[in-house]
Formats: sequence, structure tokens, C-alpha cells
Amino acid sequence: MAGTTPVLIYDGDCGICREWVNYWLGLTGARVIYRSYQSALADYPRLSAADCRRSIQYIDSDGHIHSGAAATFRLLQRADRPSGWWCYRFVPGFAWLAERIYDLCARRRGLLRLLSHQLWGPWRTAARYDHVQWWFLRGLGLIYVFAFASAGVQITGLVGADGLLPVSEFLEQQHGYYGSGAWYHAPTLLWLAHSDLALQLLCLAGALSGVAVVANRLTTPALAAAFALYLSVVQGGQDFFHFQWDFLLLEAGFIAVFVNAWPNLSRWLYRWLLFRYVFMAGFAKLASGDPTWTGLTALSHHFATQPLPTPLAWYVHQLPAALLQAATAATLLIEIVLVFLVFAPRRPRMLFAWLLIGFQIAIALTGNYNFFNLLTLLLTLWLFDDAALARTRGWPAPQRASRPLQTGLCLLLAVLIVLPGINQMSRHYRQQVIPVAQTIDQALAPFHIVNPYGLFANMTTRRPEIVIEGSRDGENWRAYEFSYKPGDPARAPGWNIPHQPRLDWQLWFAALSRADRQRWFAPLLVGLLENRPAITALLADNPFPENGPRYIRARLFHYRFTDFRTADDNGQWWRRDYRGDYYPTATLADIRNRSRGGLPLR
Repeated sequence: MAGTTPVLIYDGDCGICREWVNYWLGLTGARVIYRSYQSALADYPRLSAADCRRSIQYIDSDGHIHSGAAATFRLLQRADRPSGWWCYRFVPGFAWLAERIYDLCARRRGLLRLLSHQLWGPWRTAARYDHVQWWFLRGLGLIYVFAFASAGVQITGLVGADGLLPVSEFLEQQHGYYGSGAWYHAPTLLWLAHSDLALQLLCLAGALSGVAVVANRLTTPALAAAFALYLSVVQGGQDFFHFQWDFLLLEAGFIAVFVNAWPNLSRWLYRWLLFRYVFMAGFAKLASGDPTWTGLTALSHHFATQPLPTPLAWYVHQLPAALLQAATAATLLIEIVLVFLVFAPRRPRMLFAWLLIGFQIAIALTGNYNFFNLLTLLLTLWLFDDAALARTRGWPAPQRASRPLQTGLCLLLAVLIVLPGINQMSRHYRQQVIPVAQTIDQALAPFHIVNPYGLFANMTTRRPEIVIEGSRDGENWRAYEFSYKPGDPARAPGWNIPHQPRLDWQLWFAALSRADRQRWFAPLLVGLLENRPAITALLADNPFPENGPRYIRARLFHYRFTDFRTADDNGQWWRRDYRGDYYPTATLADIRNRSRGGLPLR
């Protein structure tokens, strides 16, 4: 019967066999014929009833018969799934182990059925991800809109012509250092034009690309445009746009360009991304040796010392220490142990998805991390399938892509993402590298296609805050208030999700360091002294609206959350203690002289 459609013969009296055949039928369709041996044995004299009761039999197109594990791998070759056939044929010991496992399962079919129901559910059907893919892309488009809109309202003050780190100077430095190869080391469309108008148009074009993705119009070109535009913003934004969520958005956005070309591969690449991001965050906490993580006291500090707490963070900070220790242990458990369920069968994988969803919602309720938690929640969609989103039936159906022609390109995509990811995990945590992977990783680094992660590896236990003050006479000082960072102790923490006030964030980092190590800090003071609109627009309040101050200084305070008694007595959310000057009293001439003379800024 050579040259015909392959046939799988199974035991029709075996319940678990019928369940798996129904699943395989959903994968292969008419590419494989399924027959019970009770009805087909007469057509295949080379087979016996004992053979078919012992294991499945796969009759290939050329008439060759495979049984057991070999039959399973040959069958999966006909499905749009990784088959394992290559490993079966060429990896030493793989075939022997696969057959032993198959024989064990075949002799314990009741146990196999129980495990199958527990891991995949009572109905083993081929999972589909059409709606998952559709809603993921719509959500990603919306996050792009958030990211570009947030950047657009502050980018000129940050890196515009009158901003803190003008992008024109950055590009000149890159060109002076790398010459004609500067575009590769700093890939950005701002090489074409970098005026304030160009910066605004870049953000506008990115937001419109996100809108096109949300509207499901020219989705793949819009995703490619959004990735290129956001990469341009990140590169041109310099210090203000080098956060892990910026890189995570770029990595997720790059994979999204290929989702319609090869959905199955993209699904696994997203799971790999989610695993790396969560696991690296957890492992970094332990690898750092920080005693607050090993001693389970990290969350006793976190809610008060994180960059931009929400009002709920104040209340969570008041919880009993034992409860906060339990929450710290749960964080490590999720990020280091349970994260491996990303690669588990359907039910445990979805259980982890719900745990991660609850974890991310808790973070979002107690800390302002812009679109970061929203993007993580979006990535968890790939841990579900369409059956889990049963209530979406009747919603807009996804556009079904034709079978991809760019198979080689998609395989290359997998290599470009998986190998550098392995290299980064190995390099950061074991001090070992895979030579080929390291080469790929280094070559792709400027494009942020694959990135290292590791949030809050070292927990801050104190909260220093910089308070910038101006004066016209050197005697009476007025503080500059920022929109989101702590300032006035009586002002409650706010909400800013999905917006990220990037100067507020940088001031949190700056307070943990020194002024002379922040190349944007002196320009910030100069901009306030000159009362530049682009820079004062980054503040909540300008105490010198008409003319800038003559003197400026930055003072360092230690901030702590108040408790219920203090809050009831004076209505303050924070109490603060003066720690000294962060930047001494200076005039415009003082700052410029220090900058020209290369003297320390502190």
C-alpha cells in the first residue's frame, strides 16, 4: 500500500487510546487515516491482534510499519508540532528511553488515563490559539499606544534641543566614537532627523502604529513599524528609556512581527520569554546574596522604598511582619520554582498563569510600574488556549493566516531568540557561555531583541529623596514639586499607570548615588535656573513661573512611611529627616564653571 495516506491503527476497545486518537485527529486532520485494529486487521496481514493491543501501529506512506513510541513520533511529523523523530533516530539512548516510557504507559493505561485527565482535562482535544493570538495582538497594540503617548508628553524635555540630554549631542558622540558604524551601535530613525518636531512625530507615528494594531488593520506592517519606532525612542532616549520594561516591550514586539507567519513557533517563543523574564528576576534575588531576600524581609521594606508607591502601598506596609515574610517567600516560590510550569501540560500551566496574574495585580495595586505589569499580564495569555477563553465565542474571529512560506526565516528567528537567551542566563548566573550563542547575543545587543532581566535583585532598605529648592535672595527657599515622586510629606502617593514619569524615576536612582554620577542632574539644575519651558513642563509645579531663581540647591532627606497613629495625628503620609546637601547652593555661573572645569558636582 505504498504511496497512500499513512494509517494509524489502534485498539478500539481502549478508552485512553480513543481519547488520544481524537486528539491526534485534531492535529493531523485528513493527513493520517485512523482505524481500529478490530476493523482494519484483515487489510494488514503483517500485523497481529496482540501487536495492536500492545501498542499503536503506524503504517507509513511507503508501507513501513512503526510501533510504540516510534509510531507516535512519526505521527506527530504529520502535525504542525515538534515531533521528536530526529531525536529518536539520531540521539543516543533517546529511542531506548522513549520505548521504555511508552511500554510503561501501555501497561498502566488506567494510570495514564488518570494523569491525562489531571494534566489536560477530561477531554483531550487539539488546542487552538486563534483567539489568544487575536487578543494578544490587540493588547500589544494598546500597550504600544500607552508607551508612545507617555514618551511623547515628556521626550522633548528629556532629550530635545533644550532638554536634559539632547539627542543631537548623543548622536554626535556615537558618530565620533564609531564613525560610519554608529547607526549599528545606536539603531534609531533619529539619525534621519532629530529636532523636537522629529521627536514628537516619532512618538505620534508609534502611537498610530499601535492604533492600527488595535484596529486589526495592516497588523504585521504596523507591528514592524511600532518595533522600529520604539527602538528609535529607546536608543535616542538614552538613560531615561533604558528600563527593563522598555526592553521587554521591544522583545515582545519583535516576536509579534512573526506571529501571523508562524503562530505555533511564536507561542513557544512567548512562553520562553515569560519564563526567562520571571525566572531571571527570581534567581537574581538569590544570586545577589541580598540578606533581605534570603532572610525573607524584603517586602517589609519594599512598599515604602520602591520608586513610586501607590496609596495602597502605605496600607500594605502596615501589615504584620509575618505576613510580609510569607509574601516574600511566595514571591520567590513563584519566580524560581513554579515558573517552570510555563512548559507544563495544560492544567498546571494555566494554574501558574492564574497565580502569576494575581501576583502581577498585587504588584500593580501597590506600585506604579507604568505598562510593565500590563505587558506581563498580556504575556500570560499564551499560557491559555481558546478553550479556556470559551466566553470569547461570538467575539470577532481572528484572521487566519495562510500556511507560512518563510519556514527558514522562522527557524532562524527561533535560533536568534533562544540561543542568546540561554547565553544570558548562563553568563549572569553560572559564569559560563555558549560560544555561538554569545556571538549572536553580542551581535544583536543594540537591537534589544533578547535582553537580560532581574528586577529588585538588591532590595533598598532606606529611602533617600532629593528635594530641589530655588531662591531669589539666598534666604527664602521654595521647593520644586514633582508630579509623582514624594515631596511634601502631607501629599498622598498617586497613581500613574500606564504612564511613566521618567524624570521622577531617575531622581529615585540618583538619590541612591551621587550627583556627579548623574550626567543629566547638572543640566536639570541649569534648566530650572533658566526656567526653560521644556524642563519645567516635567514638574508638577514651578514655584518661579515668571523668572527663574537666582540660586538653586538640592537637599537629601530620608523618607519613611508614617503609621496609623501619626497619620491620624497630622494627616501625613511620610515623615522625613534631613541628611545633608545633595548639591550645594549654586548660581548658574557656578554650575557652568564646575562643568567646564571638570570639577565634581557635589
